[in-house]
Amino acid sequence: MDLKSQFEAAVANSKTLSEKPSNEVLLQLYSLYKQATEGDNTAEPPANPFDFVAKAKYQAWEALKGKSADAAMEEYIQLVTKLKG
Repeated sequence: MDLKSQFEAAVANSKTLSEKPSNEVLLQLYSLYKQATEGDNTAEPPANPFDFVAKAKYQAWEALKGKSADAAMEEYIQLVTKLKG
């Protein structure tokens, strides 16, 4: 199975986890997914300083700047595999 197929399977598996992951792990999944599918974050930072969720998501994705899509896919697959146990 090629990397893209494994990634798509991991995305599907992430939606069927037996337990909801912690917010920290959810941010990891989000940022790795965005980096794998869209590349570096080019969006403006959230304008509302009290929108903590948007700010956390933005910062998590921004932290992956420069990571290749393939590397992000591999990390995402490994994380979902670990979460599935």
